[in-house]
Parts: sequence; C-alpha cells; structure tokens
Amino acid sequence: MLPGLMQDRQLAIIDILRFAATAHAGQEIVSKNVDEPIWRSTYAATTKRVAQAANMLSGLGLKAGDRISTLSWNTHRHFELFYAAPGMGLVAHTANPRLPDEHLIYTINHAGSRVLLLDRNMVDIYRGIADKLETVEKVITLTDSERTPDGFEGYEDLISGQPETFDWPEMDENTAAFLCYTSGTTGDPKGVLYSHRSVVLHGFAAGLSGALGFSAFDVVMPCQSLYHATAWGLPFAGAINGVKFVFPCDKYDGASLQALIESEGVTFSGGVPTIWTMYLDHLEKTGGSPGTLQRVIIGGSAVPRDMAVAFDKLGVTVQQIYGMTETSPLGVVSTSTPALAARGRDAENEQIWTRQGRMMFGIEMKIVDDDGKDLPNDGVADGALMVRGPWVLERYYRAEESACGDNGWFDTGDISTIDELGFMRITDRKKDVIKSGGEWISSIDLENAATGCPGVKVAAVAGVYHPKWEERPIMLIEAHDGETLDEGEVRAYLESKVASWWMPDKIFFEDVPMTATGKIDKKTIRDRHGDALKDQ
Repeated sequence: MLPGLMQDRQLAIIDILRFAATAHAGQEIVSKNVDEPIWRSTYAATTKRVAQAANMLSGLGLKAGDRISTLSWNTHRHFELFYAAPGMGLVAHTANPRLPDEHLIYTINHAGSRVLLLDRNMVDIYRGIADKLETVEKVITLTDSERTPDGFEGYEDLISGQPETFDWPEMDENTAAFLCYTSGTTGDPKGVLYSHRSVVLHGFAAGLSGALGFSAFDVVMPCQSLYHATAWGLPFAGAINGVKFVFPCDKYDGASLQALIESEGVTFSGGVPTIWTMYLDHLEKTGGSPGTLQRVIIGGSAVPRDMAVAFDKLGVTVQQIYGMTETSPLGVVSTSTPALAARGRDAENEQIWTRQGRMMFGIEMKIVDDDGKDLPNDGVADGALMVRGPWVLERYYRAEESACGDNGWFDTGDISTIDELGFMRITDRKKDVIKSGGEWISSIDLENAATGCPGVKVAAVAGVYHPKWEERPIMLIEAHDGETLDEGEVRAYLESKVASWWMPDKIFFEDVPMTATGKIDKKTIRDRHGDALKDQ
C-alpha cells in the first residue's frame, strides 16, 4: 500500500477545549452549584482554570495512567475535570452516586483511583464508604473556599495561585481517558475504558446534522448526568461546535429547569423521560411556555408517545436516542431524512417517535438470528442487535478476553428491528433488567437480597410500567412451607441491603412461576401483574 503524505497529528481531548477557547473565546459557560451563587465564565477563562486544575493534580504526585474518581453533578468544576484529567494523561472515573454502596465501592476500588473529588452534598456518601475504599489517598470537595466542609480540602483553595498554563503532553490517541462503569445489572459493574481517539471521534459525529446538529448559536443544558457515559458526549460535541453551556447541577425539577431555560435562553437539552415528565407537568400547572427551547433529546428508555405529542404541540422537537456505556454512548439518533419527510408529517412523526433512531456515521449496526445469521433490514425481522465502530467497546477494563465476537461485532444484549431507512427499534431485552427514571436496577441483585430474608423460599423481581418512572420493580415472594411473612418484614430486611430507589413498589406473596428449565418465568409475572402500578 502507498502511505499518505499527511501530518500525523494525534487526536487529544484537550485540543477540543483549546480550539473552543480560540474560536469561541467569549462564549459563555454558566453553572449552578450546590448552595452557591450561579457561576459565569467563558471558554477562554475556563481553559485557564483547567490548566490550574491540571497543575494542582500534578502537584499531588499523580502521573500518566493514574486514575481519579469524581462524585459530582453537572457543574462547571466537573466539566473542568473532564479536560484537565485526560489532558495530562490521567484517567477520569465518573462514579455514579446513585449506585448502591456496594457497587459504588466496587467501581472506585476496581478503578484503582488515587484521588476522589466530590461535591459537598456527596460528603455523607463518602463518609459511609470511606473505610472500604482501598486506593484513595486524597479527597477534595468541589466547592469554594467559604463552603469547604470541615476536615476536607476545597478545590478552589487548591487551584488558587496555580499557573494558568500547563505543558500539555503529546500522547498516543489510543491513550485511556475516561473510565465509565455499567450499572451492575447482572453482577458487578463493568468498566468501559474510553480513549482520546474514541472520545474525539464520538464528539465529531455527535454534532453532525444527522445526529445532534449543534452550532455556535445553540445554548445547551445537559440534563443527562455527566457521570452517565460523559453525559452522552455533550461536553465534547458541544465544545467542538462552540455552544454556550448551561449546567443545572442537581436540580432537575420542572421549576428549576424552566427558570434556567428562561434566564439563559436554552435552545437544546437532553435527559431521561422522567425529567421531561416533571417539566411538562410544571408547564401545564403554571401555564408556562418552553420559551427559547427548540429541541430535546431523550434517552435511557423509550419516549412515551404522549410526551412527544405534548412537546410537539409546544413547538419543541423531540428526538429519541439509543446507546449504552459500551458505545460511548451514542449509537443512533432519531432524525429525519428526505425519504421519510416525503411520506408526510404524520408518518414522519410516527417514525421519529416510535424508533430509537437511525444509523449515524461511525456506528455499524446489524441484527442476527440465534445462529448468528444476518437478518434483513425490513422493519419486520427482529434479532440480536450487533454494533461495531471506533467508539464501541472492545473489552472491559481489567478483562482478559474480548467482549466482541467475530469481526469485532459487539452484542448489545437488545433485540431490535432495522427498517429500510436505517431506523432501529428496540423490541425486547435479553436480560431482565429494570430501567427506572433512566437508572438501571438489577432484578437479579434485588432477588438475591430478598432471598436472604428469613422465611423466603424464592424471590422474583420484574419491571412493570409506571406512569412517572417509566418502569419500576415489583416483587413476588414465595415463603417456605409453614412460614408466614408480611410486607413490613421484607422491606425492613431490604432497607440495609439495597439502595432506597431499588425498593420494590409492590410485594406479592404467592407462588413464583417457573419455566420448564427451572428458571423464574418473568414473562408470566409481567402478564399477571403488568398493570399493578398503572394508577400510581
């Protein structure tokens, strides 16, 4: 082969911010914070603070390849660490504060993080797990000097006086940058180690017109958590396109979001359906309007049709997305095409609202049958969804074997159809996991916890429809012969074993249905109790 004669510049995350600070120097970055006044800055000023953060981390003795963990909401300081840590060769593990303590401890220990940086309202979480963290040497609270909790060092104090420039090292673009964990739906969480190359390419593609379609005229408010697969890549796709960022911290109620939309001129936002249920409810009760808001992307679970219709009536475009931690996470985005638009507005909306999205450049998709044979893209045949691409997982962190099959295809664990226009629709899940408000709940872990309760013979958990949270767990308890249990006993036992939001909404005491192979029959449970929470 004849080699090309082009410059061999490596892709680096810090170059995204350096570009934004030059091409969009005065563009604003606005942030709410925990019990602090609203923060206002620019890309140019943020680049200096990122350099100060890198100098601070370097002064702690951290070196290339070391891991740090963050326990933080959507704030400007968390955003700064998204560039400072990988920019100097560190790996940023974005810990999920909503995980059960057992899984949170596991992820930080598995990451091997030396430093933990957390928001001040995460201090109680830290204190509850501190004695079980094996590698953390230093804890820093992400707050200003006046609000640093006793016994901790504050981020602002530590970066104050640090140089506003940093000698960013040149690295191979395949160097690790972010470590994001799955939610432990079938056992311990699994680490997905993003590279500079995968993050930058994902950022390029996510901003394309066939995906999120960003421009420097957009005002972007990420309501998907920065600890969820780097907020679906928005910190990078947005900066590449010079958007104004508005970070809402941890306030996702309808009133708080509407106040930011109105005061900052937000045009674009994204998050799980639960957030938008609360937002639409607030508008209905107050008679408010979405104002400048033009587009909302919704992922985590399927968009309820009533929600899409409600936004459409308000003049706001709804786009579904599909992805997973293993795909960085964008896999498909629901955007229209001329061929689809030619079918008329009603048909176009139906496709956009009922499909998870269409193929985007960088992600190859196919569906296969049980024998691994390719199935047609006819919108009818459904099979296992397989993906591959430059921002798709090859193997999990610390795993010895590849997570992919022949030719590098990764099995997503979802069953789907793909139609002639490239639109993909999820029809089922291979594993009986529950997604509540965009967060995963492991039915297996919940069953295992309940099985330890005295008197319990079999515990079964299934997810059923919930009008607010989209899906919530219910539990069936089959007691040992001669044993009598009540709901209070079971709940009291579970309180110390699982996170409060994992607690089943209803517990039924009855025989647990089994399949012919001795497995819990989740389909029968859903058929029997699928409407149990519809009036909640």
